Amino acid sequence: MENVESKTGNEAVISIRGLYKSFGEEPILKDINLDVFKGENMVVLGRSGAGKSVLIKILIGMLPPDKGVIKVLGQQVDKLSGKELDALRLRIGFSFQSSALYDSMSVRQNLEFPLIMNLKDMSKADIKQSVDEVLDAVGLTEKIDEMPSDLSGGQRKRIGIARTLILKPEVMLYDEPTSGLDPVTCEEINELINEVQQKYNTTSIIITHDLTCAKETGDRVAMLLDGQFFKVGKFEEIFASDNEKIRSFFNYNFIQ
Repeated sequence: MENVESKTGNEAVISIRGLYKSFGEEPILKDINLDVFKGENMVVLGRSGAGKSVLIKILIGMLPPDKGVIKVLGQQVDKLSGKELDALRLRIGFSFQSSALYDSMSVRQNLEFPLIMNLKDMSKADIKQSVDEVLDAVGLTEKIDEMPSDLSGGQRKRIGIARTLILKPEVMLYDEPTSGLDPVTCEEINELINEVQQKYNTTSIIITHDLTCAKETGDRVAMLLDGQFFKVGKFEEIFASDNEKIRSFFNYNFIQ
């Protein structure tokens, strides 16, 4: 993998060095190295089963690495105590592929829940203001009293992102944000990811196998092949390669 330095000289918000992860005898990630800089959208692109979600789980301390150093916001994740890890996770927003909304709660209650659980001294007025702000940010103010079952797939994704934003995370992790959505809704979610980056100055990793999502949201793209990053760079640089696996991935998945 080629080394890419920050053009702005920013310190890496996420830094991965020499990461290895196997399950039994099967290696999943092999000598992964990556820096993600403040305010950057980094896309990790690869086929289903390539290890993208394993990488995310290691970043948030859900899985331990076999080898390597993983730092997020200056802290080595696998060396943190349970209390320290909980504190770090409050600074990281994780947008689940399934949106992970509570079906028994209204949109308002879904958004209030992380504030009530994590910021216990927050006033009702401040909670209402935070809910209104994130709903406005995702363009769904009018859905505040609806139930998740009444929302479309794209609206559920938006509310899931709103619930992630409500704790004002410094880092956003998106797991397959356009999975299962129609092309028009995919475009809306791509636009929202970029709007979140601009409005909240988040540092983001976007896990996807959707090339349109990668092209439209990624400042840089890290192409994961056979457990390693084949290359890190601009979308066009990645797919200028003559590598047969890269070309077949492009030709099969991407529609101009």
